[in-house]
Parts: sequence; structure tokens; C-alpha cells
Amino acid sequence: MIVTKSTGIVRFYHATRYSLKGIRAAYASEPAFRYEVWVALPMLVLAFFIAHSGLQLSLLIASLLLVLIMELVNTAIEAVVDRAGTEFHELAGLAKDLGSAAVFFALLVAGVIWLGVIWDNGLQRWLFG
Repeated sequence: MIVTKSTGIVRFYHATRYSLKGIRAAYASEPAFRYEVWVALPMLVLAFFIAHSGLQLSLLIASLLLVLIMELVNTAIEAVVDRAGTEFHELAGLAKDLGSAAVFFALLVAGVIWLGVIWDNGLQRWLFG
């Protein structure tokens, strides 16, 4: 039996549905993802007040999205590792730790970007006259 894949707008529609299903599943099952979403929402609004240019706004928003992306990737890694077996394996632990490290670095990147934009937009003048 030959299965033909959808193309064009139908493929886009199905891909979007699968993506939204994944986001809902992560939100429902992963407390860390929920926390990050609830922190990102007010920060998203705040970004419009902090940014002085489109580039700054883009960087602030992209840094928030990067954290959510890395949390989704980490969740996917954990799901695959957990599916492979329940017994402890050194490589399974390594995979989970590396996924967590990716989230940690995404949080650092977001922090650096937000602090850099805030610094450029007046914090250094306020601190140092």
C-alpha cells in the first residue's frame, strides 16, 4: 500500500495542528514549561515598553521563545528516554542532563539579552550618571 503525503495548505494545516497538540501536551504535563510560559507572558508585554527599536524588541521576544523551545526539546528528550526503558542507564541520564543544560543556557542567553537591552536603554546612565 502506498501512502501519499499531504502537500500545500493541507500539509501546513496538519503540521500546525500537530504543533499545537505538542504545545498543549507540554503545558499539561510539564510544570517547568508551564512556569516558563507564565513568566514569559508578562515579560512579553514588558518587552514592548523596554525596547527602543525593532531589533531590541525582536531580541527580547526571541530570547523568551528560545527558552520555551529548549524546554520543549528537553521534554522530548525525556519522553524518548523514558519510553526506551525504566532501568537506569548512564547514557539515558546523560541525555536528560544535557537537555536540562540546554534549557539552562537558554535561560542565561535570555538573561544576557534582557540585561544588555536594559543597560543600553538607560540603566548605565541611571547608575553612573
